[in-house]
Amino acid sequence: MTLAQQRLQFILGLRSAGITNARVLSAMEATPRDAFLDGIFRERAYEDRPLPISCGQTISQPSVVALMTQELDVQPRHKVLEIGTGSGYQAAILSRLARRIYTVERHTGLAKAAQDLFRRLDLANVTVIPGDGSLGLPAQAPFDRILLTAAAEDPPATLLAQLKPGGVMILPVGQSDTVQNLIKVIKSDDGFEYTELGEVRFVPLLAGVAKDPGN
Repeated sequence: MTLAQQRLQFILGLRSAGITNARVLSAMEATPRDAFLDGIFRERAYEDRPLPISCGQTISQPSVVALMTQELDVQPRHKVLEIGTGSGYQAAILSRLARRIYTVERHTGLAKAAQDLFRRLDLANVTVIPGDGSLGLPAQAPFDRILLTAAAEDPPATLLAQLKPGGVMILPVGQSDTVQNLIKVIKSDDGFEYTELGEVRFVPLLAGVAKDPGN
């Protein structure tokens, strides 16, 4: 199967998985997942499964990325915070939907690689910040949307405080060694509304900056 055929099957698979938002599907189609993978894993880029990247991390399953993006309901004027840049794949998709993306990554090697890749893909509206994602990004708050690609035991109060009223946060919640639930949080003047979106499995949200080899 050619790369073009794989990418067509990829989008059809997302539709079959319940992804109906045309803007999300277009952003997924325009973002080459193979560019975010190395070596033998690049050949498997359009399979609907998580795959390893460096620093012991993974690039998320495309159908989960699409679901999180669809539920986040990003609009063209939005400013978005992502916690956990990883390969940069999720941020690249968000960059095609929002005005500005800030993404925080605790592994400095991953942060640099993602920033270099965004430059090569000409995604000028993404800023990568090496740092402790559990703290959010107070200097740029508040945000219209916040997305976590790492699981917290509970929605972090620090991040909820950085969400605008009317804003949406999507995150996996649960212990790292058990099944987690994907949660949608909507902030209002009266508090927060929580919706469960299904079971997922992500790496845990960790405080601090990682001690990567060579740092």
